[in-house]
Amino acid sequence: MGCLRWSLVLAGVVFTVSGAQAQGLGNSPYSRIGLGEFNANTGGVRQMGMGGVGLAAPNSTNVNELNPALLYYTGRTTFEAGYNGQYKTIRNAASTNRSGSGNLGYFALSVPLSTKWGAAVGLKPVSAVDYESNTVRPVAGAPNPTDAVRTQYLGTGGVSEAYIGQGFQISKGFTVGVTASYVFGVVDETVGTSVLVANSNAPLVNSVSRTHTRYSDFAFRAGAHYRHKLGKDLSINLASVYSFGHDLRGQQSVEQEQTNVEGTLIAPPSTLSDGRGSTSVPALTQLGISLDNDKNWSINLDAARQQWSNFTSFGQQSTSLNNTLRLGLGGEIAPDPGSVEHYFQRVTYRAGVNIAQMPYQPGGKTLYDRAVSWGFAFPLPNATPLEATTFSLGFTYGVRGNTDILNAATGSSNVRESYIRGQLGVTLNNRWFIKRRLQ
Repeated sequence: MGCLRWSLVLAGVVFTVSGAQAQGLGNSPYSRIGLGEFNANTGGVRQMGMGGVGLAAPNSTNVNELNPALLYYTGRTTFEAGYNGQYKTIRNAASTNRSGSGNLGYFALSVPLSTKWGAAVGLKPVSAVDYESNTVRPVAGAPNPTDAVRTQYLGTGGVSEAYIGQGFQISKGFTVGVTASYVFGVVDETVGTSVLVANSNAPLVNSVSRTHTRYSDFAFRAGAHYRHKLGKDLSINLASVYSFGHDLRGQQSVEQEQTNVEGTLIAPPSTLSDGRGSTSVPALTQLGISLDNDKNWSINLDAARQQWSNFTSFGQQSTSLNNTLRLGLGGEIAPDPGSVEHYFQRVTYRAGVNIAQMPYQPGGKTLYDRAVSWGFAFPLPNATPLEATTFSLGFTYGVRGNTDILNAATGSSNVRESYIRGQLGVTLNNRWFIKRRLQ
């Protein structure tokens, strides 16, 4: 009965994911650059509650896909799925916009294959493209100063990865792991331009350029983890993860068309280009350290660096992206995991902070993403040594960018995003492959 329930849950998740990967989480102008909003391997709902840290934090309840070396610590067959929601306010020097939505974030299944070997499969987002912005600028040299050019930028889609990870124990306290991923996705971007002529009755013509890019390729990640006892009730953990840089192959087509104000085609679209190319995904280096008592608490510090200055896309070198650095500090505690009389003593409480450089430097100034996080893990009371279910909540409040003026003449400015993100995680633990004995 337990296996049937798990099979139904997994089938439902697979079905839902097939229609959810192209969804974004609200308008984000910064996702117009590069591959969009990039997910820099910050884990699932457990890590979200701790500020996106946990590279060196072994755990036998959740799927440890953040660092493949931690898959060795998988205690029972574990299925986990996360559901995302976000609400954000976007501001520049002239206007404010609010948006939000939700989708299925990720799912993963990990299995202990032996006493020294654990494995996992799953699906998670790599990047998301979701933006809409409009600009109106005067026409240079026009006889009427009220003539203007209106440009609309639209983008949707994203890139996801389906992965399989393996974690092995090499010696006491030392484990290594590897993850192989199939990366895929579709990004659609549109730029529409029309000229607004004052005191003219001529029909408005909108010139539209549509770019459709389909990605698919393989990627690899390697991790290591070392655990050492400092005392009877204290252990230190050290970890490193390296995501190899790679070229993400793609098929890209660009079409040009003209429409009227209602969006009806005036003439058939023309194909400007249609061919194959690649987009480089830069290498990501992550380091982590943690302390725990192997019972009910841990504190973690993670750092990550990614080389966005090496980014190229379909033969064009990006001059607008720079290397990034991210730091996060967080921890978790369950006051009394074995308490029978007091349920909230068994609840795990999490909190964390992080700061990250954004890869964009308008005007030569670095933009930052600063956030605080908190979360909870609620075990169901009917847990047994063979089966357990946990519902987790993770929340993040952050501010990224600023509204500094870039050009006083045109009034253009940076964009500041204030966001609140939430994630609901469901974790099912079950002991499979039990050898039965005849009495």
